Amino acid sequence: MPFSSFKYRNAYYSLMPLLFSIGILFGSCKKQTDVAPAVPENAYLVSSDLIGTYQPADLGRRLGNNPAVSLFTRFPVKVYKVTYRTTDAAGKEIQASGAAVVPVMNQPAALLSHQHGTITSESGAPSNYGNSSEVWSAGTVLASSGYVVSAPDYLGYGASKSIPHPYEHRATLASASRDMLRAVRELCEGQKVALNGQLFLTGYSEGGYATMSLHKLLEEEHADEFTVTASAPAAGAYDKTEFAKYILNSNQPLSFINTYLWVLQTYNGVYGLDRPFSYYLNEPYATQVQQSGAQANVDQNPQKLFAPGFKAAVLNGTDAPLLGAFADNDVYDWKPTAPVALFHGTADDFVPFFNSQHAYDAMQRRGATQVELRPIQGGNHFSSAAQFALGMFGFFEQFRELPE
Repeated sequence: MPFSSFKYRNAYYSLMPLLFSIGILFGSCKKQTDVAPAVPENAYLVSSDLIGTYQPADLGRRLGNNPAVSLFTRFPVKVYKVTYRTTDAAGKEIQASGAAVVPVMNQPAALLSHQHGTITSESGAPSNYGNSSEVWSAGTVLASSGYVVSAPDYLGYGASKSIPHPYEHRATLASASRDMLRAVRELCEGQKVALNGQLFLTGYSEGGYATMSLHKLLEEEHADEFTVTASAPAAGAYDKTEFAKYILNSNQPLSFINTYLWVLQTYNGVYGLDRPFSYYLNEPYATQVQQSGAQANVDQNPQKLFAPGFKAAVLNGTDAPLLGAFADNDVYDWKPTAPVALFHGTADDFVPFFNSQHAYDAMQRRGATQVELRPIQGGNHFSSAAQFALGMFGFFEQFRELPE
């Protein structure tokens, strides 16, 4: 499961410095007031507001003026706030948003969907394009190297911030990312930006889970519309059922227990269970979470936190409604066609490594021939992020039609 701590954001923002062997220093963004309105025939794109145009020199200053950055920041980029149509967890049409980062170059570009990790502040949403968002650093450098980057906010942020984010909900993470891709293609058509037909998918932690969910959705339901070139999900909680059992069996403090509660809170609502938290938790924690939400101060030891009846019902298989919700969000056991590289730290204490191992094993059993498991030996959830970035970039470059 992805995460929401300040430590995580710092770790993820260190991806690009280690990827490019430079030190990234964050600067301020320029703002422009240009607006590129959607044309009436757009099926998904509602509007696209130009946030700013940035030259390689601008990015160089943002990234610390290290000479090595010029190897990757090759093209100027335009950054747009994109508002688009999608659907919520109930299937109702809703407007969502994200950022599109478009390289300015005279040749077709590959499209890359970048799914962000957990955020708990609106400032981290890609469409706000601030230095606390992943797209401000990682996404912009990828775009300047020649990718058109689509970075969805997901539901619950940006244009849809009036609703709670359905945290770790497979269906809406996938559909919001898919419809953002559709809107970005319409933006590119309106702005006369040529795409070369290639599509890459990536993300870390919640972004890794969203990437796997998106990839599965595109290949199984939209093969006539999208062809995934390659996918690099990292450190995602793909096996929700086994992860839940792992948590409930643990008898030691789990540092990220609040994010696990956030997932439980999401499924309790999205799947219409609507149980009071006294079903799930011992007191006084049930009341605290019921009043203050999943970030309430609770005991981190699952044996002290979770109610015995709830634990038993999950572990012995009798809580069919909740187990059904977990199963609906399992995204490890399927057969991808496009190449996949699964990155994960072997010492990940937040999202255990077995999530990627189970995905690799299941895909192999189903006959997938282009799936790689790339363990990051000894890496935890934070220290593995930089090595993932290095590996992801190199993995994609094997398949990308490189711009001249």
